[in-house]
Amino acid sequence: MIRPSYFNETIQDPLRDFKSSLQSKNMRAMIIPGNNNTSILESWYPYVKKELEKLGLDVIAKNMPDPDLARKQFWLPFIEEHVKRYSSILVGHSSGAVAILRYLEENNAEGIVLVGASHTDLNDKKEKISGYFDEPWSWEKIRKNVKWIIQFASTDDPYIPINEARHINGKLNSEYYEFTNRGHFMQDEFPELVYTISKKLNQS
Repeated sequence: MIRPSYFNETIQDPLRDFKSSLQSKNMRAMIIPGNNNTSILESWYPYVKKELEKLGLDVIAKNMPDPDLARKQFWLPFIEEHVKRYSSILVGHSSGAVAILRYLEENNAEGIVLVGASHTDLNDKKEKISGYFDEPWSWEKIRKNVKWIIQFASTDDPYIPINEARHINGKLNSEYYEFTNRGHFMQDEFPELVYTISKKLNQS
């Protein structure tokens, strides 16, 4: 686990040393929000979209179908429709992160970023009917279908107990960042997320 203090020393300008042309690699990023009618114009989504585009990425950030319940039957085909022809980076928040995990059981991606993810329905009615938790998780398939996994969690998240994120990290051996003061990650900016993606792209 990498503590947030890591960023205090390393994150300056995430674009500083990034010069390669990602367009030639046919690479696309997609930002997937949470349920409860979450708009793609809220939270850190516009900021991350703008910063990833500065890196040279083609970025899809659209409001999802079935936005309140975020049901698997609608969300997974929508994700596939927008990234199936690309080497994709999938960025998911809350239910969006859970959708990415299910998507990776049957599909490939260059990398994924999970923010505030869970692996159980948390005894929540909406989560129970979403369809994501009806079957056991195929952790080995997920791990094999993606080159890298970045994960962000916070111990003060009012919706997702920290043990949920730690369990996912244990199963997937993600590059894991645990905060103590980010709640459910509803802030307007998320420079750490942009930095970790830019670092992966520079390594590729």
